[in-house]
Amino acid sequence: MNPRAVEARVLAIAPWLLALSLVGQLTMVAFQTQMTMIDLMVYRNGSPELFTGFLYDWRLSEFSDKFALPFTYPPFSALVFVPLSWIPWGVARWFWQILCLACLYWLIRTALRMIDAEHLSRRAMLWTALAIWVEPVRTTLNYGQINLLLAAVLLATMASTRPWVAGFGVGVTAGIKLTPAVSGVYFLGTKRFAAAVWSVVAFGLTVGLGFLVAPQLSGEYWFHLLGDASRIGPVGSSINQSLRGALSRTVGYDVQSGPIYLAGCAVAVVLMVWALREALRAKQTLAAIVVVQVFGLLVSPISWSHHWVWAMPALMWLLYGPANRHRLVNTTAVVWVLSIGSFLISFLLIWQDSIWTIPRPWWESLLGWVYPAAGLLTLVAVAVGLRALEPGPRTEAEISSPVSEPQPADRR
Repeated sequence: MNPRAVEARVLAIAPWLLALSLVGQLTMVAFQTQMTMIDLMVYRNGSPELFTGFLYDWRLSEFSDKFALPFTYPPFSALVFVPLSWIPWGVARWFWQILCLACLYWLIRTALRMIDAEHLSRRAMLWTALAIWVEPVRTTLNYGQINLLLAAVLLATMASTRPWVAGFGVGVTAGIKLTPAVSGVYFLGTKRFAAAVWSVVAFGLTVGLGFLVAPQLSGEYWFHLLGDASRIGPVGSSINQSLRGALSRTVGYDVQSGPIYLAGCAVAVVLMVWALREALRAKQTLAAIVVVQVFGLLVSPISWSHHWVWAMPALMWLLYGPANRHRLVNTTAVVWVLSIGSFLISFLLIWQDSIWTIPRPWWESLLGWVYPAAGLLTLVAVAVGLRALEPGPRTEAEISSPVSEPQPADRR
C-alpha cells in the first residue's frame, strides 16, 4: 500500500490521535506510572543549594540507588531553576509536563513549517501524537528533562534574521546546559558573525551572573568540574549514545579523549562539514540546523538517549523535505523510526550487567551504536540527498528566512 495514501487517511483522524496521546500521557502523570521525573527533582531540589555553597556536593538519592544524581549544570542554570523550588512538587511536575508537551508540538510544527510541508496542522498533530511515545521523547517526559524546552528555544531563535535574537537564544541555552554552544557552528557556516558575537556576549552574561551570585561555586564548576564526564554519569552505559560511549563499549574501556575518540570525532567533523555545505548550498535552514545539532550530540562526551529529541526535526526533514524521494534519505527515515520507536535503548539498559561495566558481548556493543549510527547516517543522507537535487523552486527558501516571519509565497 502507498505510504502517502495511508498517511492521508490517518491525517483525517490526527486531532483524535493527539487527544488520545495527551490523555494517555497526562493519565501517567496523574498516577505516576513510570513518571518519577528524577531530573526535574534534581533541578528543583538542588537549585536552592546555590545559596548554601553546597550545590555540587548535593546529591539526589531517591529513585537512584546505583548513582546518586548530582547537579551537573552551571550555576546560572541553578539560578534559572530556583523558582521551581518555590512551588509544591505536584504543581511543578504538572507545569513541567504541560510545558514540555507544548514545546514538542511547537518543535514539530515549526520544523514542518520551515520546509513548507503541506497539511501543516494535521501533520503536526499526527507526529506529536506519535512522538510522545518514542524513546527520546518518552524518557525526556519520564525524567522531567529539559531537552524539549532547549530544542524549541534553539529552533525558534537560530533561524531568526535578528542577530541579537539568534545569538541570545544560543548563548542563554548554552548558559543553562553547555551542549547548545555547538550551535555557534551554524552561525559560522552561514557567516552570521554578528549572531555569533551576540551568542558569546549572552553566554558571557550567564557566566558573569553566576559569578556574581555564587563566585566560589562558579570557580569550582568552571575550573574544576567542567571536564569531568564521569561526574555526569557512567560513560559506557548503553544510555550514553555519543560516539565516546559507543566507541568505549566497542573496545571495552573508556576511550576518554584519546586517539580512538579523536578519530571518531574527525569522521563526524568531515561529515558535518559536507552536510552543512550542501544544506547551505540548497538553502535548507532546517537541514543545516539539524546537521549541527546532530553533530553536537555525536561529539559530546555524554549524550544520553533522551538528548536525541532532535531526531524528530530530523525525521520531519527526511520525510517531507525536498530530498525525500532519494533512496538514502528514505532509508535514513526508516532507520530513525525503527531506532526511536523500538525502545532498543531501554532493552539494552536491562540487558547490561551494570551501568558502570563497559565490556559487554559484541552484539550488545553493536546494538549500542543505534543513535550514533543513525546520526552519522543522517549527515550522509542530508549531503547526498541535497547534492542529488537539481536546482528548483522547492529549494528556494532563503537560509536566513526567519521562522517567525513567513514569506508571502510560503504555503502555511
